[in-house]
Amino acid sequence: MKQGYETRVNDSKVAAVDAMKELFSGASDYIFTDYRGLTVSQISQLRAKLRENGADFRVVKNRFARIAFQQMEKPDDVADYLTGPTAVALAPDDSAPVVKAMVEFAKGAPLELKGALVAGQVYNAEQAVAFSKLPSRDELIAQLMSVMQAPVQNFVYAVNGVPTKLVRTLQAVADQKAEG
Repeated sequence: MKQGYETRVNDSKVAAVDAMKELFSGASDYIFTDYRGLTVSQISQLRAKLRENGADFRVVKNRFARIAFQQMEKPDDVADYLTGPTAVALAPDDSAPVVKAMVEFAKGAPLELKGALVAGQVYNAEQAVAFSKLPSRDELIAQLMSVMQAPVQNFVYAVNGVPTKLVRTLQAVADQKAEG
């Protein structure tokens, strides 16, 4: 009888790890936090703010999360951030706005960043905060496009300048002849 009970418990644990792996597989980047001291309404506000950036915020059971990350072949350093009360922000695409939103939220709430797993690299809390200060992917693309567009714009202005100058010169000559 005892063996049947253990099998049910183990099956439920395996199912919990599988559910966590499924949850984690929908994200490319993970931001680990200590949510101790947050009220339910603050957690709801944070979740709403993160949803605006396409992210999800979940409280996780450390042991199951550790096993799930290990089975997903993520870096072993992630386990260092899975201690104490842990919640994970799951960023499906660009994690820069997600980390920025969390750092901003942490200024007025007892939310503590533990670290992050971004593009396969593990970052500690200080590095995650520094990452939040970098421009997002979209901002970098916009900057690149403006830099790439500048030479073309300058060329167009130069090409337009020649006919404009010619027209002004011809107009000045016409005005001189009309006066004289």
